[in-house]
Amino acid sequence: MVAGVFGRSSLMLNPIGKVNDEIEMCDEEFSKRKIIKNYIRNQRVDLMCIQETKIQEMSEGIVRSLGSGRFLDWRALNAEGAAGGILICWDKRVLEILDWEEGQFSLSCRFKTIENGATWVFTGVYDPFTKVEREGMWEELGAIRGLWDDPWCLGGDFNITLFQHERSSQRRISSAMRRFAESVDDLELVDLPLQGGEFTWSGGLNNQAWARLDRFLVSPSWLDQFSGVTQGRLSRPTSDHFPIVLEGGGIRRGPTPFRFENMWLKVEGFNDIVRTWWQGIEVRGSASYRLAVKMKEIKKKLKVWNKEVFGRLETNKASALHQVDFWDQVESERVLSMEEVELKKEAKDSFKKWVLLEEAHWR
Repeated sequence: MVAGVFGRSSLMLNPIGKVNDEIEMCDEEFSKRKIIKNYIRNQRVDLMCIQETKIQEMSEGIVRSLGSGRFLDWRALNAEGAAGGILICWDKRVLEILDWEEGQFSLSCRFKTIENGATWVFTGVYDPFTKVEREGMWEELGAIRGLWDDPWCLGGDFNITLFQHERSSQRRISSAMRRFAESVDDLELVDLPLQGGEFTWSGGLNNQAWARLDRFLVSPSWLDQFSGVTQGRLSRPTSDHFPIVLEGGGIRRGPTPFRFENMWLKVEGFNDIVRTWWQGIEVRGSASYRLAVKMKEIKKKLKVWNKEVFGRLETNKASALHQVDFWDQVESERVLSMEEVELKKEAKDSFKKWVLLEEAHWR
């Protein structure tokens, strides 16, 4: 169960943070969506869930600006005013939707895994802040559990920690934390360990408040369907929340066919390089045969050239994201100096630059 990756089944939670629903996007917002789309595509997940979209009416155009591929399907819970909103997207080659249910604080989809016909439910959650609304959310999740008896996976921003150590400044167990723990027990859900980092959000003065607000919760029967399930924190190129990924077993896909990349045209002298190659290939035979052989040779040369020129792109992008991770780690331990804040910004800008270059070939 995964598109394009062997041995990996993935669900991604909150890959981007908040999305602005603006018809006329500023350059910054446009670039942010490019970064988001690139990030999601590179993770190659089967299903992704975004919380707090703040979009009052989700559209196909907005979804396409965030996800890629003609096999994308989606359902959304629209925001009320400037708060809330949930978007769930998935690969139709992997999952078939059977039913869905919209709540006030959650969106649930019942799927069939195409590979083996197994059915299961995914619920995306965005937890409100007030005690009364939060109680309504727990009742809503209980109703979902009663609606379907299939294996169940929940993912979302719960806006509350489950344990004391999940907040950098937590001093006591609050009543909201107790209620959270009771609800997890009542719904018979499993809280998987988080790998790759202790917290999923940071904010406050000098970005020194850290907490694990985002998580996946699964039923034991859901774990029985997938082997080797792990929950991990990914890097965050944008947003104050870290993306969370849930991974398990998968199926194998065939090789990716050759395709011309639009980003090649942005390289100075590219046309001259191809022209020189073309003129240097000597072939005897009919016109159609010469054309076929030359095209085959050009394809081989392009693959080699692409690896030499753009093979560094992925490395540079990964290096920039590694720097963002590094400064996030430092910032989780102490306040950054002005110089270090600037270095973190430079790392984010560098990642953005490489993403936009890579995105050129998807247009």
